[in-house]
Amino acid sequence: MTREMEIWQTAIALVTEHGGDAAFVAALRADTLLAQYDVDGHLKWKRVRKAVRELRREKPKAGEWVN
Repeated sequence: MTREMEIWQTAIALVTEHGGDAAFVAALRADTLLAQYDVDGHLKWKRVRKAVRELRREKPKAGEWVN
């Protein structure tokens, strides 16, 4: 499984479990890992947070095609 797939699977699981709080949960995890000097883990969870925000986005970006 690729790293990118893991990020998106984690983001989907967070949204499923935490709904609107998913980005906050991801940010807390990222902060906790940074406090433990786990930079790689911190960066992974920042990417998860970004993916969560993308999943929960309601409006298309400027110029973005919508099906």
